[in-house]
Amino acid sequence: MDRSSAGISGKYTTSDNGYNQPNDHAPSSRRGRYRHATVRQSDNPPHTAPGRNEFYQSSDTRSSQYLMRRSINQAQDFNALLKQEIMAGLLSKSDRFGHRYDGRNHGQYASSIKKYSSAAKRPLNRTEQSQLMRLLQNFTATRRWNWRSLTTTLHSLTSAGVFTPHKPMNEVVKRTQTALLSTLLDPIIFKCKQKPPARDIDAQGVANLLWAMAKMLDNGQERTPEFNEAVVALLHHVNAQKDQFNAQHITNQLWAMAKLVEKGQEWTPVLKEAIAALLPYVNAQKAKKPQEIANQLWAIAKMVDNGLQRTQRLKQTMAALLLLVSTQKANFGPQGITNLMWAMAKLLDNGQALTPELKAAAAALLPHVNAKKDQFIPQHIANLLWAMSKLLENGLERTPEFNQATATLLPQVNIKKHQFNTQGITCVLWAMAKLVDNVQYWTPGLKETVTALLPHVNAQKDQFIPQQIANLLWAMAKLVDNGQKLTPGLKETLAALLPRVNIQKDQFITQGIANLLWAIAKLVDNGQKWTPGLNESVALLLPRVSAKKTNFKPQEIANLIWAMAKLVDNRLNLTPSLKKAVAALLPHVNAQKDQFMPQHIANLLWAVAKLVDNGQAQTPEIKETVAMLLPQVNAQRADFKPQEIANLLWAMAKLVDNGQERTLKLNEAVAVLLPHVNTQKANFKLQEITNLLWAMAKLVDNGQGWTPELKEAVTALLPQVNTQKDQLTPQNIANLLWVMAKLVNNGHERTPEFEEAVAALLPHINTQKANFKPQEIANLLWAVAKLGEFVALEVVTSTFESLVYRISENPQLSQKDILMSLWGIMVCCARLSLVSHANKNNRLEKYMADLFARLENTSPDNVEDQRIIAMAASWLGKACPVVPHYHNIISKPQSDFRNQLQSCIPSLKIEEEKSLNSLPPVDLILPDHNMVIEVQGSSHYVGGDFKTRNGSTLLKIALLQKAGFKVIEIPVNQLLSQNSIKRCIDQIKTRADIPPQGHGFVSLA
Repeated sequence: MDRSSAGISGKYTTSDNGYNQPNDHAPSSRRGRYRHATVRQSDNPPHTAPGRNEFYQSSDTRSSQYLMRRSINQAQDFNALLKQEIMAGLLSKSDRFGHRYDGRNHGQYASSIKKYSSAAKRPLNRTEQSQLMRLLQNFTATRRWNWRSLTTTLHSLTSAGVFTPHKPMNEVVKRTQTALLSTLLDPIIFKCKQKPPARDIDAQGVANLLWAMAKMLDNGQERTPEFNEAVVALLHHVNAQKDQFNAQHITNQLWAMAKLVEKGQEWTPVLKEAIAALLPYVNAQKAKKPQEIANQLWAIAKMVDNGLQRTQRLKQTMAALLLLVSTQKANFGPQGITNLMWAMAKLLDNGQALTPELKAAAAALLPHVNAKKDQFIPQHIANLLWAMSKLLENGLERTPEFNQATATLLPQVNIKKHQFNTQGITCVLWAMAKLVDNVQYWTPGLKETVTALLPHVNAQKDQFIPQQIANLLWAMAKLVDNGQKLTPGLKETLAALLPRVNIQKDQFITQGIANLLWAIAKLVDNGQKWTPGLNESVALLLPRVSAKKTNFKPQEIANLIWAMAKLVDNRLNLTPSLKKAVAALLPHVNAQKDQFMPQHIANLLWAVAKLVDNGQAQTPEIKETVAMLLPQVNAQRADFKPQEIANLLWAMAKLVDNGQERTLKLNEAVAVLLPHVNTQKANFKLQEITNLLWAMAKLVDNGQGWTPELKEAVTALLPQVNTQKDQLTPQNIANLLWVMAKLVNNGHERTPEFEEAVAALLPHINTQKANFKPQEIANLLWAVAKLGEFVALEVVTSTFESLVYRISENPQLSQKDILMSLWGIMVCCARLSLVSHANKNNRLEKYMADLFARLENTSPDNVEDQRIIAMAASWLGKACPVVPHYHNIISKPQSDFRNQLQSCIPSLKIEEEKSLNSLPPVDLILPDHNMVIEVQGSSHYVGGDFKTRNGSTLLKIALLQKAGFKVIEIPVNQLLSQNSIKRCIDQIKTRADIPPQGHGFVSLA
């Protein structure tokens, strides 16, 4: 993925593939309440103009003033808030003073509700809210209320959770909530829009109201047109009141704006102006409390994560705050440390440079993670681990302090594992995956943490939302991709989550869809079996790809096409829905071609090549996609990593091998990458070396010329085979020996580097013989046979004896593997037959007969396959089921020598380019003497050395001898002078028992 990646995720936890993590924690309150920033609220009556407060002098014995004092004294007794006389008193005051009533008593009552929830250290629960709403049905605000009463009321009710929509929600409660909010928003909007502005609008009220509006959204309240109008009206007053805001006001407003944009607020000019108005005051107010520093940086990071441009002013503000982090490092509480680490991680993830100030701030905080380890709640632990993994991913050095902080937090996960909610579990597992992906090794703490959390995924499976499901599966796939075993616990977790994918399939956003398919592809690629649940999930997600095709970002497109290619490569059928999904995405590759990063380009070309290799037709869309991506290879050539270079060259070679034209763009892309193979030779892993050499061998096999850059690239890589020989897997061994055979077969010289590489590979065939797959065995048999006399006969025979029986016993061999194995066995038998003292191996001929029997009823269209069948029939003395077609090619040396021979022996009957027993044509045949003369060019020898015959040459000679012909081989380098030609003709005369001719020797010169 992954995202991947990721992890993925990364954008989904990301293919890898990138990756975004849940992060909805807010700045903490001054006193640790609820994890939001509260505003100090005075309960004293506002100072009013003379004559405006006369009604507060009422001597009514049951006045609301008296009731309010009573309720405040009994704040922890919720029943005291529900007394009907309270509301009766409020209505009485409102009615008695009419338009002169300024809402003071209503504000005091709202404050008493807030005080109750503060004392309880929680917002109202569902039952309390429902009971209170019955009382608040007649709670009405008017435009005559003063600003202080309006702000106090809305802020207090919001803080207490009165506007929180609990689910399921009673319809009466919902209607009351809506009406109550509307009755408060109307006068607020009215006052904000007054011209000239209302005199009593103050900085604290603006800050409180913006905080309350954001908090309501954060708690799930819907955005109504009236709500949006109120937000815009308040934002206009931020600029007007900017000189009056203190540090806490600024903090609350930045938090509010961050939450508003997170919940869908558009980046309107008035919002941008409000932020721009506040930033200079963030810098100016140096004497900040630790919490204010943490909350301000958190808010800036959250806004940047939601699209705020990083202007010069914003960068200056961040730098100033980071310096304050370092100076006040010892004063931050657990939540402050968490929010700061999260903020720095988010800023880096959104393009912020890893500045000295940011490094210093992170370094200053890490020791305090260790010091305060027992004070972190599960949410803190989850967010800290997420932040640390993101910091590491974005370039922060893994210092001893970093390692210690990680090691300190991981046991806390195990200790508090029962307290993590779904988001915390998701965060931690995602972070574990990222840490392993970036650190490249597993610590005991990491393993224990993963093991401890997996059962809790299963236990809470019904509570995970779509994004968490996608992130969890991404994390599990990434862990497995980095060495986590597919344990029963992990498989159970996977089985528990997959049905949730199916249930919530319509709720996944594009990033979730991309991460899910990437994760499934990775899991299957690492050994996860195809279960019905996996099949069903893939089948349900593919139509979602087609439906949302226009919404995918470049990384998601790359991850999706990569995932589909991987799934097909791991035996998923090319179903109509998969083909449709691929076809739906390809036009968007073309449309967004300039936005793909180097990794995306490499993954896309690899994926297209894999799809084509597994049966995807080279449609016009496929060809257009390749044509669009190739220039991007050229444009970004300096930025590709070693793995990406290997994947790109492999993909281009595979496409060419499947019929892609070697266009100018393709040739240019190959040419610009080859020099980077040489410069980065020491950085390639063994698998990448294998892929690169395979690609170069395939390109040459399909007509690529031996350019200087290609020769240098091969020469640079061959020593790396020897260097990394201890890491060879069975697949590496088989592929690399195939490559060696192909390279020399296509003109590569037998250089010392080549010989050392082959020598390093051959001993590993015997040590790994039990681990080769059938296809790998077929490749090995073909390659060892193709190298001919370059490999010692005893090595060839021992190799074939240890491997051939496994091929013969396998009933599901592909026709290609049967043909390669059959050809290899024939060459081995040929070598034995050409050495008089060698022990003939009848078992090999039996295996040859068994393989031939499996081909007798086939009619391959490929000419090379037909020729192999014909040669096997000849060797076994059986009727040939095919009639192979051969091209007659007469070389100049062959023609010249024939003429020379005929001139020397005019009576000699010579036939040229004749096919005997359906075998490849011989150069010259003397039918009267049952003799064949082969004029051997450099292609008949390994590396063109005119000494070491290759497998094809040995097999042809052995077949001719087996058919009863005497064979004379004449290397063309022996036909360079008149004397050497004469010696060759004399040899023929001797072997054919031809008496001396009167004509003597005639020169052709």
